Amino acid sequence: MTTRRTRPAPRPPEGTPPPAELARQARSVLADAVRIARWAAVERDPRDPAAAPAHERAAAALDLTPAQVRAGWDRARLAGLVELHGDTARPGWRLRAWDRDDSAVLRGWVALFDAWSLVHPAPDDVAPASVAEVVEAVPQVLSLLQLSAGPVLVPALLDLLQQRVAELREERCEVPDGPRPGPLPGPYSLARLLDWALEGLAAVGALTLGEGQATLTPLGNWAVWVKLEQICVAAQSPAGHIEQSAEDMLRGCARLTPGPARAEYRAWLAARPVRSAVTELLTVARGQDALLRGLAFEALRVVGAPAEAAVRAAAEEVFLRPYALLWLAEHEGADPDEATDVLTREESTWLWVDTAAAVADHGESTLLVRHLESAVQGTVPALLDEVRAVGHPRTVQVLVALAAAHPDPALAKAVRRAAFQVHTGGA
Repeated sequence: MTTRRTRPAPRPPEGTPPPAELARQARSVLADAVRIARWAAVERDPRDPAAAPAHERAAAALDLTPAQVRAGWDRARLAGLVELHGDTARPGWRLRAWDRDDSAVLRGWVALFDAWSLVHPAPDDVAPASVAEVVEAVPQVLSLLQLSAGPVLVPALLDLLQQRVAELREERCEVPDGPRPGPLPGPYSLARLLDWALEGLAAVGALTLGEGQATLTPLGNWAVWVKLEQICVAAQSPAGHIEQSAEDMLRGCARLTPGPARAEYRAWLAARPVRSAVTELLTVARGQDALLRGLAFEALRVVGAPAEAAVRAAAEEVFLRPYALLWLAEHEGADPDEATDVLTREESTWLWVDTAAAVADHGESTLLVRHLESAVQGTVPALLDEVRAVGHPRTVQVLVALAAAHPDPALAKAVRRAAFQVHTGGA
């Protein structure tokens, strides 16, 4: 997240709308979700607005049906517009940036796009293993739609889906002594699952369905291209942040390497009273953007001793505790590479999820895959168990993003299953 790009960003396919227009379309797709999230923020209702009787009040206030409220609330959570902290709903950082930050809007929509299989429940009478295989094969279907640059007949998509599922099963059979898969789902089952997948992708605004055909929307076409190119929306280039707020300064420094970033922090701090600067940095750290939380503590490292009392107090806050404990350990002379020893297993897992949320929001997918290797747990199943138990509000989004990014189909499947279990409240 702190390394500059070494090659020019690839240009999107000809005919792709500019980011402002894509963001307008994303805002339209998520309009009901935004309305519900803003209603929940104003109401400050400690209960889930999608649960009765809160959803009935939301429906009446917003002139929506209860079903629309439930669907909109689900989308708002998956897009990062709201977050649940225990039984309390709070607005996510994207909601506050919704009207002014096209990049935040597009990232929110991409998070929803990645979670399409959670938005649209699969048929109950189809084996979960078959559903998982189709989810794994959908990127190939999307690639065909993107390359076709126009409508594609559903029978052609079904042929491709059948072929891709068969290939996935052959690949798994190559594992020595591994379990052999069951019979390939019949054409009728695959046809139903293809319809389910197309309807789910249409529900998040990625494609439109016609009579026996499907077409990517401009948003869907752009998202598939982004996934293929493994790039993220460009951030504003950092320069001259002395007069800016702490939040804007940190955002501007997000893509600087550590040395130049520290120089920016020093210049910004030199222009302010230390106490007010520390207060402003901690206020940003309490926000919902995990990247800014980490950067705020990097800036506080530049402050040094004058920030100690405030950081020590911040260690009592759940969201700030891991960062504050690491800051204090380093301030007291611990080697930065060994400072993590001061964290409990639960605190380390919380920090891992929070950092993964920052990578998912602002980094490339390859960084998210690499971040998996930094977990303290020795195995992916152990990591998933502890991630689910730690209760971080971004857990579902992090797991969905990791599943979408990871090249190992079996691991991605396990991560998707964990995301679904967290999303539905399962064990």
